[in-house]
Amino acid sequence: MKDVFAKAESKMKKSIDHLMEEFDSIRAGRANPAVLDHIMVNYYDTPTPINQLAAVSVAEARVLVIQPWDMSVLRGIEKAIQTSDLGVNPQNDGKVIRLVFPPLNEERRRDLSKEVSKLGEEAKVAIRSIRRDAIEKLKEMKKSGDITEDDLKQAEKKTQDLTDKYVKNVDECAQRKEKEIMAI
Repeated sequence: MKDVFAKAESKMKKSIDHLMEEFDSIRAGRANPAVLDHIMVNYYDTPTPINQLAAVSVAEARVLVIQPWDMSVLRGIEKAIQTSDLGVNPQNDGKVIRLVFPPLNEERRRDLSKEVSKLGEEAKVAIRSIRRDAIEKLKEMKKSGDITEDDLKQAEKKTQDLTDKYVKNVDECAQRKEKEIMAI
């Protein structure tokens, strides 16, 4: 029975970690190298993340500098950024690419806030799905005679408490990210 809880909690933690990675990739007015994580560059016919092809650093609050290790990929990085949904036009000086993030307008902040809410809801759905799977496993254990009816009830309550804890964590993370977006 402890194994079921351990697996469920581990999966719920992974859901939170994934949510935080998604939040990091949302551009909130500040330069953050994580916004480039999902952009792939065609490098010798292989889709490769930018952070594997170049050093990405924050030069100023709203400026990212991308310095490729292989200068032949500079144009490819520039093209990948232009075709992405990042909404920033790269400035290529022949050695590095600079991304200057404009300040967010009110409409874009609202859109980003909605995106944060949507990602939060998806994480909560994932956590509830983990709860459902754990409870199904517990019911199977009762059916096979490994646990009693009372053990099942206690385990269901414990699973629900764990779910509530992680759902609350998702809400707190989403609220923090929304405040960050709206404050800038």
